[in-house]
Amino acid sequence: MGRNTRKRRTPLATKVVAGAAALAVGGGGLIWANFYASAHEEHSGHNRTRSAAAQVATIDCPDIGQKISGVPDRARGEVDGELATMDSQITNAYKRLATTRRAQAGDSQYVQNTILGPLKDRRKAIIDRIQLEINRAGGRADDNLDELAGCQGRPADQPQNGGGQNGDGQDGQNGDGQNGDGQNGDGQNGDGQNGDGQNGDGQNQDDNGNGVAGPVAEDFIDINDVQPNTRNSQNGLAANGDGGSTGTFTTDCGVNENNLFNSDNLIAAPGVDNGAHHVHDYVGNQDNDAFSSDQDLAAADTSCQNQGDKSTYYWPVLRLQDGTEEFDANDQGGGAEGNIGKILKPAQAELKFVGSQQGDVVAMPKFLRIITGDAKSFTNGDANANTSWSCSGFEDRQVTDKYPLCPDGSQVLRTVNFQSCWDGQNIDSANHRDHMAFVQQDGSCPEGFQAIPQLQIRLAYDIPTPTVENGSVQNPYAVDSFPEQLHKPITDHNDFINVMDEDLMNEVVDCINRGEDCQ
Repeated sequence: MGRNTRKRRTPLATKVVAGAAALAVGGGGLIWANFYASAHEEHSGHNRTRSAAAQVATIDCPDIGQKISGVPDRARGEVDGELATMDSQITNAYKRLATTRRAQAGDSQYVQNTILGPLKDRRKAIIDRIQLEINRAGGRADDNLDELAGCQGRPADQPQNGGGQNGDGQDGQNGDGQNGDGQNGDGQNGDGQNGDGQNGDGQNQDDNGNGVAGPVAEDFIDINDVQPNTRNSQNGLAANGDGGSTGTFTTDCGVNENNLFNSDNLIAAPGVDNGAHHVHDYVGNQDNDAFSSDQDLAAADTSCQNQGDKSTYYWPVLRLQDGTEEFDANDQGGGAEGNIGKILKPAQAELKFVGSQQGDVVAMPKFLRIITGDAKSFTNGDANANTSWSCSGFEDRQVTDKYPLCPDGSQVLRTVNFQSCWDGQNIDSANHRDHMAFVQQDGSCPEGFQAIPQLQIRLAYDIPTPTVENGSVQNPYAVDSFPEQLHKPITDHNDFINVMDEDLMNEVVDCINRGEDCQ
């Protein structure tokens, strides 16, 4: 599959790094007020009770990218570009939501008329273009995609229930109509009057003083309060076990010592600058940006000790929201989109390939692309959520939708097991998921899929434990995210492109199938 080979932009890592400074207004960029509030809180010297359900905390849009399939190869680039534009539209709409609380306070229909209505029209235009591009390339576009154009205003306390996946109809009851942007919305219950409008324009108690929309206290959990062996996600089962191919292959690619960062997404948004709207750590391949072709990847340097491994491994950075002004404090993907604070590199990054419980594995094709987890899980629902969060010394206690509070001396652990069943034909798919599958409960692959080495990534971080008191969290850490995803831990995700040479891939497969531990 060909990739755009336009001239690549200068990586963010080459920019001048600003010195650490106190964070006055969200890293010099937009204030991202968070509207997750307790039922009772104090403003302007008096208590007031407000209905969290009536506040629009974020924008919930059906994920068109996960709904399309059967896109002809020659239309993939155009469709990916249109989807990236749609992501930018949501980001811009969320910015407007976060910065117009005063206007919302004075007009109960402001969000619907000024933000959600126009957003629906713009999304409809893009959906029409996507359908046209698919049909022109010889495919057959889904005529019902137009039904997914509308977005919801998501109330602050609305439980996560897959609003994006179920479209704008099923979630409308709690969305922008009855409890969302207008009729019981921000204005009548005080966000503009007593929150960011008259009393601080975003610098209120709701944002924990960190200037961005999340994380909040309820996004954290003491690791001692997590029950052992009850991880709340069925994805990412370890493929290997007592039977089948029991070997392992570990590749050491460092922890991004070369400071390779950008906010692109080569898999989901090739050819689109800032396609991720959040910053990634990269290890392995050193030519990773939106404009890297397969040929660029094959010719690049690698941070892996084994020079035959030019694969690219990348994930959203973690940040400590401690007031540090990073090099991207005013950049798109960084502070300009609510991703602020000190970037935390992992103290250790373990990249390991394992086998299958049910038999031998076969070689991965070169340039195979795998996305695991979902950067939009907060609004899409948790069907594709995958990351396990834990603490060293507490590895039997895993959570997917909370950040752990670890005791002194314990590291924050961030673990993911990738899909390890391949359709045997494609290195990618229209939604970047259909060509791969997770193993089933018995460790076997679904019908029509075959087992490949399963990539497991374990990241360990030295992070000062945030303080949670009286419903607020001080100096929280958080994963970079799309702005409207509010830095929720469930949005964590990982990406991989296989660029091992043929000899090394054969060595990986042989080692795993022989039951040996290699590196």
